[in-house]
Amino acid sequence: MEQLDERLKAQYPSLSPQEQRVADFIFDHFDDLISYNSAELAQLSGVSKATVSRLFKRLGYEKYKDMREELRTLRQSGMPLTDNRDAVQGNTLLARHYKQEMANLTQWINALDAQQFADAMACMVKARRIVIIGMRNAYPAALHLRQQLLQARGQVLVLPQPGQSLSEELVDLTPDDLVVMMAFRRRPRIIRPLMQQLQSSGIPVLLMCEPQAHSLFPFASWQLCAPLDSVSAYDSYSSVNSLINLLANAFLHEILDKGRPRIHDIASLYQQLDELEQR
Repeated sequence: MEQLDERLKAQYPSLSPQEQRVADFIFDHFDDLISYNSAELAQLSGVSKATVSRLFKRLGYEKYKDMREELRTLRQSGMPLTDNRDAVQGNTLLARHYKQEMANLTQWINALDAQQFADAMACMVKARRIVIIGMRNAYPAALHLRQQLLQARGQVLVLPQPGQSLSEELVDLTPDDLVVMMAFRRRPRIIRPLMQQLQSSGIPVLLMCEPQAHSLFPFASWQLCAPLDSVSAYDSYSSVNSLINLLANAFLHEILDKGRPRIHDIASLYQQLDELEQR
């Protein structure tokens, strides 16, 4: 029998816009869902209680509390509530962690759209500037992607700068630039209107997010998804970093003639400034 997240994914395209709002909230707060009653879920999703009731009946639950009982039973059995439950086997935390990490890597690699990846890479190569936006948990990932790309090209920025607003930085963007939007859960509320604004201005946007972030897809030129599933309360970013590694290596390969001299010059500066320990 399909469980809640699988049912939502299967039926998402046929849901009404209001029901999709509830589904989007559930995808973003799946691990906390068991703590909400139907009225709280409706309020947090910005819909009526009747919409929540209709959605769960559509998903095959007689009552909302039947869904909560199902999740409670899974949690008590030690089963994670997110995707890739079949990866969790073994008697130790380490074994479960390893299998979940491998499942995450397998999932994003199998789901990668080769054409989208190639098109996004072509835009990265020709972009005047690459602006990487990452907030909350996505900020370290944004810094890492910038550091990797900066080895091969200049004009790679990370926003927002600590303690600063975004508007002053974004006002000069043109369609010749590329924004890499790292929008992993839980996202600040500004992400959606920010993406809408970039889209209306004709700025190409490469969205990096978890697979459940369906509602953001229409506002991006391309999407690259990496699962964050974990056997614990904290999201895992190993698949995100693997995807960053693939992006950086593919980018370097595309501009190798220009990138190799830059890498050589950077290495020379390392030596001149004695910045890095020699091995």
